[in-house]
Amino acid sequence: MQIAQRMSRISVSPTMRVGIEAEKLRLAGVEVVDFGAGEPDFPTPDNIKRAAEEAICRNFTKYTPAGGTMELRRAVCERHRRDFGTGYEPAECIISAGGKHAIFNAISALIEDGDEVVLPSPYWVSYPDIVRYNGGKPVAVATDEADGFRVTARQIERALTPRTRLILINSPSNPSGAVVERAEFEKIYALAAGRQILLMTDECYCHFLYGDQPFSIASVEGAKPNVIVAGTLSKTYAMTGWRVGFALAPAPLIAAMLKLQSQSTSNPNSIAQKAAVEALLGPQDSVSRMLEEYRRRRDYVIPALRSIPGVSCAEPQGAFYAYPNIGRFLRRNGVATTLDFSEKLLQEAGVAVVPGEAFGTADHIRISYATSMGELERGLDRLRRFVAGLA
Repeated sequence: MQIAQRMSRISVSPTMRVGIEAEKLRLAGVEVVDFGAGEPDFPTPDNIKRAAEEAICRNFTKYTPAGGTMELRRAVCERHRRDFGTGYEPAECIISAGGKHAIFNAISALIEDGDEVVLPSPYWVSYPDIVRYNGGKPVAVATDEADGFRVTARQIERALTPRTRLILINSPSNPSGAVVERAEFEKIYALAAGRQILLMTDECYCHFLYGDQPFSIASVEGAKPNVIVAGTLSKTYAMTGWRVGFALAPAPLIAAMLKLQSQSTSNPNSIAQKAAVEALLGPQDSVSRMLEEYRRRRDYVIPALRSIPGVSCAEPQGAFYAYPNIGRFLRRNGVATTLDFSEKLLQEAGVAVVPGEAFGTADHIRISYATSMGELERGLDRLRRFVAGLA
């Protein structure tokens, strides 16, 4: 059997691979501390679950429009308006099977062979592969660890060429937790708009900031023609398994994404869409509760990592990840890369992390602190003992 050549442009998601290896060890009876999962450990709030139950009882179990129900599209536009002061209409919104789906569809609808997409590094694992799958060229922009991995407009500008079609910013960032300050984000927007380059803002973690108030670049006056918003309910409402995401963008792009979606997945899950309406328009107190707990965990994890001899770690300003530098322990004792380090850490210490190569850097690992304090204490103690054996 001959597999299509385009499949060679991409690889299995490294975060998925970590989960598979951790599960194999669990099935073999090994007690694994999992710092790999990028999802809240909180349950979906009860009001959202009740909305799903009601949808089932009312037999809301049939096909919906391919781009999502009008009710949910209006709810997405309304939530974004309340949170950020934007003015999107349902024709500028599409509902997808998760935020990754929205990003994939947008890039598929935009990128031609040879088009360049500028990505600050470290970047989310799926961005480069999605670009490559669609024939584009990902252009990584290295950020400064000493400055908390925050990307600047000047760094972005140096990477632009006549082939640049899109700039993709994830703030807060997965994996580093870096947050682009509003003034700098506006400079990046002005740079993009001035050169007729589209700017995609991945707002997956937009409500989990530890300092500044949540902000969307789409709220800048006149920004809508040049901005694509990719969003998801997965993190904000602890709904990872419900698979509901969305995009807000100019109507012609939404129409193109809808065309693609109609021929691939068709509509998102009907029951999950009803739950999503409740999530967006119902009580929002669960979001602030999760944020405060993530803050408490961050304030434990970062000092604990920094106390390990040879480990340094920039302080995340958002999301729920730490991105420590473990470069001192590489290129010795048979540990050449962070992939080697991560595999050895899992096999010998029973701790699952994601290697930095997946995110475009060579000396880091990603640790998710979306888990209990007990697990954090146990896992970091194992990490401390593991690196002591490498020193």
